[in-house]
Amino acid sequence: MITVSEEKIAWQEGMTVAQVMETVADGHKYAVVKLNGKPVSRPHFKITPVPDHANIILIPMIAGG
Repeated sequence: MITVSEEKIAWQEGMTVAQVMETVADGHKYAVVKLNGKPVSRPHFKITPVPDHANIILIPMIAGG
């Protein structure tokens, strides 16, 4: 099992951040997540593996200036 913003999701061997984001409602809106406390940006979602028992925090983008 992994935790995505406090929601439990079944883990699969070989799972990537991109695959996790496909299961999240509005997952396409997130450009950055924290995987076990380390930031991962969208260009790296497809190549970043998610270990079992991982904690992923979705980071919403905030406009400002």
